[in-house]
Amino acid sequence: MMFKRMWKKYLAAVMAAISLCVTAACGSSVGTSDVPVVPADGDVTIRLSWWGGDARVKATEEAVKGFEQEHPNIHIDMEYSDWTGYWDKLAVQSAGGNAPDVMQMDELYLAFYGSMGSLLDLGKASDYLDMSGMDDSLKTMGQVEGAQVAVPMTTAQYGVIVNNDVLDELGLTLPDTDNWTWDEFTAFAQQVTEKSGGKDIGSIAPNNGYGLQLWARQHGERLFDGNRITISPETLASFLQLPADWAKNGIEGSAERWSENTAAAMNDSDFGKGRQAMMITQATMITPYAQAAGTENMTLVPMPQVKPGAKTMYLKPGMYWAISSQSQHPAEAAMLVDYLLNDPKAGEILGTERGIPANNDIRKSLAAEADGTDRAALDFVDKIQPMLGNAPAITPNGASELDKVIVRYQQDVVFGKRKSLDAAKSMIAELQESIDFAS
Repeated sequence: MMFKRMWKKYLAAVMAAISLCVTAACGSSVGTSDVPVVPADGDVTIRLSWWGGDARVKATEEAVKGFEQEHPNIHIDMEYSDWTGYWDKLAVQSAGGNAPDVMQMDELYLAFYGSMGSLLDLGKASDYLDMSGMDDSLKTMGQVEGAQVAVPMTTAQYGVIVNNDVLDELGLTLPDTDNWTWDEFTAFAQQVTEKSGGKDIGSIAPNNGYGLQLWARQHGERLFDGNRITISPETLASFLQLPADWAKNGIEGSAERWSENTAAAMNDSDFGKGRQAMMITQATMITPYAQAAGTENMTLVPMPQVKPGAKTMYLKPGMYWAISSQSQHPAEAAMLVDYLLNDPKAGEILGTERGIPANNDIRKSLAAEADGTDRAALDFVDKIQPMLGNAPAITPNGASELDKVIVRYQQDVVFGKRKSLDAAKSMIAELQESIDFAS
């Protein structure tokens, strides 16, 4: 019900914007533009919008400046905001026929905007946008209903970041991480807490949609199939039970410590303070965590598996670029996306701030010049290649708050408010109701 109320509020904002636009007789219509995808004669201005902090703003502005120098007739107006403000603004802009020409997109919202016809079918812009430099499985995760409506600009891979300072202090040595199981991971993580007398903890259980996707795949299932939730209640229950078990056996310290860590900012978390040995998270987080903990002595190792060697991993898009279907200059918009995706100078400027570059040549070029934790993150794609399988279905309409829902139900299980199987059944029902409402 909470999920459904969120979507009612979100769609109400969209409908209000449509009503306002009609009342005000907006100049551009809501829906797909029939502007031909060819460059315009003369000067053109297009808008680029993204979310992110100061480092992202600085890098993007610098990269865009390079594009404008190569295309002096194309001027880019740039807009940016924080995560929450970005989506609120984009909903109103899209409904009102005033969406930015090029927009940063996230996998959680891709199905929503793609199925509404808000995004350009990039097949129409193939003369100006080359996506051949990325893995095919990554490219397909930009498709909605068979149409390529977004370009993965970066990729994210789940792994285990290891703080070797913690292990060295305790005299512990990692097992064979190329073929380790969850049982081996759990046993080792428990040793950290026990040997440190509770000062340090072993790890924190995965608690987001990416982690749940991988958990489902490792158990031979899929989280979604189109607009249906297909993970079994039993498999979801085992995922929700994981943090409760780890809190009880000391891997996470306690239920209260787990709760504090799930809510903490990076610098305030146990791993950020150098009091946790291993962190299951995206590989690109190794450098920020190393900086927070004040050590370069961190390494990246593969996720533990139910069946070691199984092809359960996949290249998840970190972020996308998408082009508005309402754009009056789709060719120029595609040229900008192509530059940000494929130009070596742009790749060097943008670096890994948004994730690991989707363009394999740019990723390898950055890796050749990088060292330390940055190099580890860039090389991790090659390390997990033998474990990569086909990409899963993207998150459907109505499930964009999946990460928050997971934590809420995990909290219920960790603190004994629900049994894990009951929580799993309720979570599936809630998500499915929200998906059905939004579809």
